[in-house]
Amino acid sequence: MMTLNPATSNLLNFNQFHQFPPPTLRHHLPIQSRTVNAPVQSSGVSSGGGGSGFLTAIGRAIEEEEYRKARAEVHKKSIDLDGYSIEGLSIGGHETCVIVPELKTAFDIGRCPAKAVQQNFLFITHAHLDHIGGLPMYIATRGLYSLKPPTVFVPPSIMEDVEQLINIHRNMGQVELNIDLVPLDVGETYEMRNDLVVRPFRTHHVITSQGYVIYSVRKKLRKQYTHLKGKQIEKIKKSGVEITDTILCPEVAFTGDTTSDFYLDPRSADALRAKILITEATFLDESVSAEHAREHGHTHIDEIMENAQWIRNKTVVLTHFSSRYHLEDIRQAVSKLQSKVSAKVMSLTEGFKSMHA
Repeated sequence: MMTLNPATSNLLNFNQFHQFPPPTLRHHLPIQSRTVNAPVQSSGVSSGGGGSGFLTAIGRAIEEEEYRKARAEVHKKSIDLDGYSIEGLSIGGHETCVIVPELKTAFDIGRCPAKAVQQNFLFITHAHLDHIGGLPMYIATRGLYSLKPPTVFVPPSIMEDVEQLINIHRNMGQVELNIDLVPLDVGETYEMRNDLVVRPFRTHHVITSQGYVIYSVRKKLRKQYTHLKGKQIEKIKKSGVEITDTILCPEVAFTGDTTSDFYLDPRSADALRAKILITEATFLDESVSAEHAREHGHTHIDEIMENAQWIRNKTVVLTHFSSRYHLEDIRQAVSKLQSKVSAKVMSLTEGFKSMHA
């Protein structure tokens, strides 16, 4: 049974949720800051005479086909899967903002893409500028269009700094920046709407960080009542007996920047069984080692492959590639990982170019 405590606003107590570990619940109100790769080359096979011209033509055709594929990737603005569309931009060290319009949600906001402004919920994973730099503009632009103040979730450890950041912009610009700021910690649960909740999970970056899992909330008739007819069930329900269990189903998980350690953390289990896992893969080839990735708080594609056995998601969306890579490198990495997991592997490639461009 789900119980609401009026003193905790949207923070919920899920201690009696069926098949779900009890969270640690802090009793506080959401803080309301109102007023406040080289081109493809044809093989060097020579058949003598005019045959070389034929092979050259084939080489050009192959290269043109690679170029067409690359351009198709560039023009694809979103990924549609499992009832959700995933879009946005995520380039390592430059900018990350991943948007799920069906949930009215954006994850991180390195700058402020126009589509992000329409999202009511913003989840900040950590305080690096390429993930939080667009926050003041996001708040201000929503105000400009008379949209309701956004609900912005942050790790509690950066709460005061974020408040100071907003106040600095208020003072400099002499403007109102209205925001509902929620410090949400690992183990806590927040109700986004009556059929959606969110919980953070621990990630492993060079500074304090956390990922988020968004769950759908469903009711399931308890087993002892499944044999009864409708009128009997209705009678029991009217008597005040709770006849259903509340089930949380992980829908979308977002890691932000992290090492591969989160794959081995039992508390990340829900992220690894969500319908969609959106995770980073900053480095894709042998030019950068997995050790280097780990030292800088990131993940190498080889590490994801090594931990493939823990991935139970329907779809994995790779993001946050280093800007050194081209679309062809990303496609090759996706293909490598696809061979190791049953999940469908996709990539967010907005902002990346073909080596043939």
